[in-house]
Order: sequence, then structure tokens, then C-alpha cells
Amino acid sequence: MKRLLYISTARSPLRPSELDALLTRSRKANAAADVTGLLVVGGRRFLQVLEGPEQAVTATYERITRDPRHFALVKLHDKEVATRSFPSWAMGFEQGGVAVASASLEEQVNAIVAPIADPTLRAYFTGFAKTHTSA
Repeated sequence: MKRLLYISTARSPLRPSELDALLTRSRKANAAADVTGLLVVGGRRFLQVLEGPEQAVTATYERITRDPRHFALVKLHDKEVATRSFPSWAMGFEQGGVAVASASLEEQVNAIVAPIADPTLRAYFTGFAKTHTSA
């Protein structure tokens, strides 16, 4: 099982309808490939973790690197793991700058990642959320 975490920047802000369409396509493709994960968006920055069979995660990441909507992809974490941190999510999602039940992006992400055993992975998400909570 492979876990890959990356950060990237959108070339331009995505409209809500574009983001919804992206999530719909990604969730369908990820479910078919047995890839799970979490995407957090803060302004034009994306932080995403992908988990699953090594070949599927690698193919998914390679497809993402060819997507012209974003640039400056940087792998932050790429390793073999024994278990998934997001086993039931074809693609979990949180977005900064959107009021959701009065919780900030930081509060939402902290709640989602609290059960994650890997402190490094948890820290990437909580740090990103703290930085982008008002983005």
C-alpha cells in the first residue's frame, strides 16, 4: 500500500462548479482504482493525499501532474504504509473560505485528521489548514 502527499497551486481560482465537477470525476476514478484520500483547498493551493495500491496511486499522481489547471506540484510524502488513513473516502474534501456550520477550515481539518496515527501526515494537514483557514 502506498501513500503519496503533494501540494500544488491552481493557475487560476476554480469556480465552485469546476471544483464540484473535478471532485465528481476524481471520486469515480479513485473508487474504480481503489484509491482513497483527502483533498484540502485553501485559496489556490491544494494539499492532497492519495492512498492505495502502488501502481494505482502512481498512475493517479502522474495523471494529476499532466493536468494544466495547476502547477508547482511538490511531493511532500511518498512511502509504503501498512494501512490507510482514509479507508472509506474515494476523496474526502475540505475547502477554506467557505462557511460550514461556523467551523473554520482549521477546525474542520483538525477534526478529520485527529484519528490519523501518522504524526507527520497529520501535521501537514493541520499546518496547511492553519495557514489557509481564511483563504
